[in-house]
Amino acid sequence: MAGERIPSQMLKGILEGAILLIIRQGEIYGYALHEKLSTLGFGDIPEGTIYPLLLKMQRNKQIIGVRHPSTTGPDRKYYHLSAAGEQDAALFAQQWTQLAAAMDQLTQGGHPK
Repeated sequence: MAGERIPSQMLKGILEGAILLIIRQGEIYGYALHEKLSTLGFGDIPEGTIYPLLLKMQRNKQIIGVRHPSTTGPDRKYYHLSAAGEQDAALFAQQWTQLAAAMDQLTQGGHPK
């Protein structure tokens, strides 16, 4: 099973929360965010999925984008969390913990721990 692609429908529901949690760890630009998701095991998410989601999150005032000069090319837009984004990240982490515990129970035969 390791290395298999995660279905896009399954990722769709958690990708925004995952992005919030990554940005919560420190300011990051889009391509580095894409690479981090891949490194963490989310698979090869099309860049065409990430950038529209970042724009949506900016419109929703969850993240703030700031351009910084790059030594290797054009300026890069780095993202950090707003206060609302910080609250959304904390809520997502709490909800994910609850969901993961429920799924662990289910995959272990459905018996509460």
